Formats: sequence, C-alpha cells, structure tokens
Amino acid sequence: MPPRNQNRPPRSPSAKKECVNTIPFDKRRKLETAAAVRRQAFAVVNNKQDGSSNTDVGSTEECGKVEFTKEEIEVLLNEKPKANKFDSKAKIEQMTELIKRLKVCVKWFQQVADNNLQENNNLRISLESAQKRCTETEVEMKCKEEEFNVAFAQLRENSASLQIRLANEVSEKEEAINCHKRENEARVAAEKLQVSLREELEKSQQEIIAAKQKATSLEDMYKRLQEYNTSLQQYNSKLQTDLEAVRESLNRVEKEKSTIVENLSTLRGHYKSLQDQLTLSRASQDEAVNQKESLVSEVKCLRGELQQVREDRDRQVALVQSLTAEIVKYQESTGKSCQELDNMTTKIKCLEETCSSQREQIRIMECQLAVLNEKLKVASLSASETKTEFQEQRKLVHELQDRLADAEHQLLEGEMLRKKLHNTILELKGNIRVFCRVRPLLPDDGVGAEASVISYPTSVEALGRGVDLMQSGQKYPFMFDKVFNHEASQQDVFVEISQLIQSALDGYKVCIFAYGQTGSGKTYTMMGRPDAPGEKGLIPRSLEQIFQTSQSLSAQGWKYKMQASMLEIYNENIRDLLSLSRSSCSDLTRTENAIAGKQYSIKHDQNGNTHVCDLAIVDVCSITEISSLLKQAAQSRSVGKTQMNEQSSRSHFVFTLRISGVNESTEQQVQGVLNLIDLAGSERLSRSGATGDRLKETQAINKSLSALSDVIMALAKKEDHIPFRNSKLTYLLQPCLGGDSKTLMFVNLSPDPSSAGESLCSLRFAAKVNACEIGIPRRQTVMKLADSRLSCS
Repeated sequence: MPPRNQNRPPRSPSAKKECVNTIPFDKRRKLETAAAVRRQAFAVVNNKQDGSSNTDVGSTEECGKVEFTKEEIEVLLNEKPKANKFDSKAKIEQMTELIKRLKVCVKWFQQVADNNLQENNNLRISLESAQKRCTETEVEMKCKEEEFNVAFAQLRENSASLQIRLANEVSEKEEAINCHKRENEARVAAEKLQVSLREELEKSQQEIIAAKQKATSLEDMYKRLQEYNTSLQQYNSKLQTDLEAVRESLNRVEKEKSTIVENLSTLRGHYKSLQDQLTLSRASQDEAVNQKESLVSEVKCLRGELQQVREDRDRQVALVQSLTAEIVKYQESTGKSCQELDNMTTKIKCLEETCSSQREQIRIMECQLAVLNEKLKVASLSASETKTEFQEQRKLVHELQDRLADAEHQLLEGEMLRKKLHNTILELKGNIRVFCRVRPLLPDDGVGAEASVISYPTSVEALGRGVDLMQSGQKYPFMFDKVFNHEASQQDVFVEISQLIQSALDGYKVCIFAYGQTGSGKTYTMMGRPDAPGEKGLIPRSLEQIFQTSQSLSAQGWKYKMQASMLEIYNENIRDLLSLSRSSCSDLTRTENAIAGKQYSIKHDQNGNTHVCDLAIVDVCSITEISSLLKQAAQSRSVGKTQMNEQSSRSHFVFTLRISGVNESTEQQVQGVLNLIDLAGSERLSRSGATGDRLKETQAINKSLSALSDVIMALAKKEDHIPFRNSKLTYLLQPCLGGDSKTLMFVNLSPDPSSAGESLCSLRFAAKVNACEIGIPRRQTVMKLADSRLSCS
C-alpha cells in the first residue's frame, strides 16, 4: 500500500458520504473508475519513488494502462503544495510527488500521440490498398469487356443477326453504365445541396429566433416606456394644478413645464413610430416563418423523391446484375433460341425507358433546387433587412432613454424650485395666517336670511378678505387673509390650505386650529361628515392629500413613514383618545382616576418637537387606517348638550401626524409634523345655562381660551415673558405659536343675530392673532431618531 501524504488532513466519513450521495449514480460510477485508474497510476509512481530518475515514471507498458480525463489533468495542473511554508522537507516531497505524476501524465500523452500516429499510418495504408483494389477491379472489368468483345466477334461469324443484336446489347449496356454514373453524380450533388439547404435553414431559424427575442425585449421596453410616460403625465398634471395659484411669479417654471410637455409629445410620436416599425417587423417575421415552413415542406417532398430515385437505382442495379448473369449463361450456352434474345431486347428497352424517366425526374429536381435556392436568397435578404431595422430601433430606443433621463432631471429641478418658491410665498404671506368662515343660517336659528348681521364688502381691496359685522346699528369691519362666506364648500376651504399641507411633507411643522363660539361650525370645518364624500372636513382631506402625494413622490425615490396620535384636553387634563385601556367616554361624570394612573405630561426638546409621555402613537400606512382611528377618537371624545348646541364639544381635540421622509437617490431626509386642532367652543355662562359638571367644563374651556388670548397678546407686544405654562393648551401649542412652525387659525362665525356679541369677540381675537409675528419656519432636512415617549422623570 503506498504511503499517504502526512501533511494532507484526513477527510471525515460523514463528509465523504454526503459528497457521494449528492453525485448522480452514472457520474459516480465514472468518477469511481477514473479514481481507481488514477490510484493505480499513482501507486506505480509511489512504489518506484526510491529508484533512479530514469525509472521514476515507470515502464511504457505500465503507463499505457493509465488513462486521464480533462478534469483530472486540470486538477493535476492546478494542484498546489499544502505543506507549511517553513517545512521545506515536506514541501520538497510534495513537489517530487507532483513532478512524478506530471511525468506519468506526459508519458501517457506521448503514448497517446504515438498510437494516433500509428492509427493514421494504418488508415493511410488501408486507403492505398482500397485504391489499388479499385484499380485492379477496373482492369479486370476492362479485360472482361475485351473477352466479351472476342466472344461477340466469334458469335458474329456464326450468325450475323446475333452479332448485330449482341453489339446493340453491348452498346446499350455501356449507355446504362454511363447513366448510372451520371445518376450517382447527380445523387451526390443533390445530397450536397440538401446539406447546404439544411445548414441555411438552421441559420435562418436561429436568426428568426433571435429576432423574436429582440422583438419581445423591445415590447417589454416599450411597455415600461409607456408606464413611465403615464407617470410623467400624472406628475405633470399635478404640477400644473399646484402652480396655478402662483402663476405670475413662476413663469420660469411654466417655461420648463412647456418644454417637458413638448418632449413628452415628441416621445409619444417616437413611440407611435416605433409601434409601426414593430408591426412591420412582426409582419416580415411572419412572412419569414411562412417561407421557412414552405421550404421545410418542399425539402420533405425532395427527400421522398430522392428516396424513390434510390429505390429505382437499386432496382436497375439488380436488373443489370441479372442481365450480366444472363449474358454469362448465354456465352456458356450459345445454342439458345432467338426468343431469349428477343426477351433480352425487350428488357433493355424497359431499362432505357426507366433511364429516360429517371433523367426527367433528375431534371425536375434540379429545377426545384434552383427555385429553393432563390427562395433562400430572398429569405436571407429579408433577414438582413430585419437586422438593419432592429439596429435602427435600438438607436432610437437609446435616444429615447437619454431624453427621458434629461426629462427626469428637469422634473427634479422643477420640483426643488417649486418647494423653494412655495415656502417663500407662505413666509411672505405671514407666519400666523387667519382665515374666517361663516356658516349658513340653520332652521334652528329661527330667523331668515335677511336678518343676517354679517356682510361682505365688494371693494377690490377687501374682496374675499373682508367681513363686516353689524351690532346695535354699528358696523365693525375686519380684514383677514381669506374669508369664506356661507356658500363656500368644504372643497373650497381645503384648496386654500392644500399648499400648507404640502409644507408638512416638505419637512416643516404645520399647525391648523379652529376657533369660535359653540355652534359656529368648528367641528364641521375640521372633521365634517366622513360618510359623505362631498362634506369631508379638513382633517380627512389633508390626510388623503398627504397619502396621495407621498405615493406620487415614491417615483422620485421618496419613502415616508407616518405616525398618528390623538388626544383631548378636558378640564385641564390630557386624555389619550387611542388608548385601548380607556373606558367609554360618553359619560362625562367620570373622575380623573379612570386614566389608570398614567401621567400625560408635555415635553419640548431642543429641536422644537413636542412629546406627550405615555401617549399612544400608531404607525399608519393608508387612509383607511386613519379613518378607523378618527372614528375611534370621535366616539371617545367628550361631548355634551347645552342651550347653544345639542352636541357641543367639551374638550380641545388635537390630532398630530409625524411625517418622516427619506430619499434613497439623493440621501435627503426630512421630518415634518402636522397638528390639526379643534378647539372647544367659547361661550358665556349666561347664554349656555351651564350648571354642575357643565359649569366646570365651561369654566375650564374659557380659562384655556383666555390663556391663549394672553399668549397672543404677549407675542403681539413682543414681551420678554410669554405665559405658555398658564394652560395645557398653550403649553402644547408653544412650538406652533412661538417657534418655527407655520400656523393657520380658522375663526368660525355664526350668522345668528343673537350670537353677534360672541362673533364680535371672536373677530377681535382673530384680528390680534393676524397681527402677531413669530419666528421664521425652519425645515428639518435631517432625520433625528428620537423616542416619542420620553422619560417623565
């Protein structure tokens, strides 16, 4: 047994079994036989490694038994020493062993080369012997023909008629031999043509398959282009709607948009031309396929005719052999009757007829081959034309791709410019903006439309921005950023704040809150009626816009994560409207101990972000999830009945949506916050008729609203100390009122003459808010991972 290399680690039996089980049975058997042969060769080498250098490899007979495969030779050439770098002795032993194996392999290669040379010599010798035999047979045939001529001469002397017939038979025999030679030559030429036809057909089939694959790839690319064009059209239409409000100051953006539209129209024209070219290429491919099928059928017919010709040739050979046998018999027995000679002549005539028919068939086949050659030339020309068309289409596709890349770049630049201009316009309009909305007269008000105390001036300056209130015969005019009369719909109101909602996605803090007396339409403005699509409020419409815009921006690489929270401030206490542990909120007589010991304290960090400890924050991904959360919050909110409203909100409702956006292409990160607040109604105790718990609720509401008024007054006078901590409401709104947020207030009015005093108070408070100035809004463009639930210690 040869010694095993000590430097090679042994293989585990489990690994060996796993390797054997993974190899198929046939391949395993081949590998085992090859390994056995290799082991035999290496055993011969290892047994003789102590001998001289001349006998290291072994004798030629022993190496002749060894066989190597291509994989084994590659493994042997790529084998590297596995010994330690510092163990020179083991390394030398491994190198000597590898050299011995290589010598065995070289010896085997030399032996294989010698065997090949010997086989080539044997083949040459066999070819020469076959040629000699052919020449000998030809000489013998000539000798036999001369003997036949001598025999025919002797027979002519015996009878003249027999000599003439014999001479005719010899001449006809020679003609038959020549015909057979020509038929053989024609058959060889036909087979060569058939082989060439097969090769050309295979080439044409490969070209047709490649053309089909290219056509399918082009179709997929055109579909992608069409989808991308539709997305570009949608985004272009969105840009047009967004830029209608600031068209005068965005002429540059409109020019870029017009160029993009022209590029899209040119892309559509190119797309139509490409579709036409595709239809033409498909038609040419169909024609090529039809031609191929017809050629295949014609080749099949030619094969059948060739088979018939071969069978006829075999029959003729058999007939010639029978005729030669009969001639031999005739030479042996010259005394046969003339009837046999007549039979021979008739047979020869039949042979002539068959030879003529075969010649005609060969001529027809040659004509058919010529027609097939012409068809193949036409097919090759059509294939070359399709190739050129495909190359042109590739060039067009590359040009379209370049144009699309340019259009995408222009769209990104336009989007960045739009965001910049949009934010500058909002800053120029004022940090705290005030909108006024007057609800229509209701049947419960008990007065007609002519008794309304609210009117709208029609001057150019005050159109759409002014509102006049009549009280005790005196007129009080007010001016705001926007005034909505009683005919304004929910959509009209939302259009004016849609740009502010977009700022939340751009990374700004946005706050919108509704202020007004009880029954003035604050909850209708903020929430509306979610079941009726036309009467949805600002909160559901804003959320729909945010989700739609975030989905459209995903094409530009933006990914958004949104978290929602809802709370109410009831009697100066914070209550979580999304907490599952809370009991039903319909009973307003519950105590503060029902909150299960949670302390909802308000915290502000250095970045101006507001966090409420222990408040439930829910990840939202769609508008349906938000709708269900809003329903849950509406059921949990504190409401009650007063003399001014059947279902009055007895708490301040705060909805917060935190928006985190990441752009994977530009690696830009933004973080925006949207606060939508429905304040409780301000009312006088003399009109509300509140007693008991309702009295406490009214006092708490009026106290928080008066604290809000104090904060606004301090901000307007630019005092050093702003009393944000006087109320939970003002402390919660501190980043919106005195920070870097974009804030909008809706003042809601009732046209009822009995509410003129309350409406005047609301308008005066709104005028103070409109005159207030706060800091410049900041955009948070870097994601800052902060825990939404800070420790309350």
